[in-house]
Amino acid sequence: MARVCQVTGKKPIVGHSVSHSNIKTKRRFLPNLQKKRFFFAEEDRWVTLKISTDALRTINKNGLAAVIKEMRAQGAKI
Repeated sequence: MARVCQVTGKKPIVGHSVSHSNIKTKRRFLPNLQKKRFFFAEEDRWVTLKISTDALRTINKNGLAAVIKEMRAQGAKI
């Protein structure tokens, strides 16, 4: 389960590559994951997360403390 966003839970999905002649072959759509370090001021430490760019926007909007609090409520170990 390496390609999973720690915040949103996004993971690869399966679909088709469609050629010009409409031949369909299986392919995977991978989420846009980035490894990012954040300074978590409440605990005075650095936290490294593997997150999607969508989750990065969520952290920018709501704040790191709120996102980590929600993750811990869901049972994630941070």
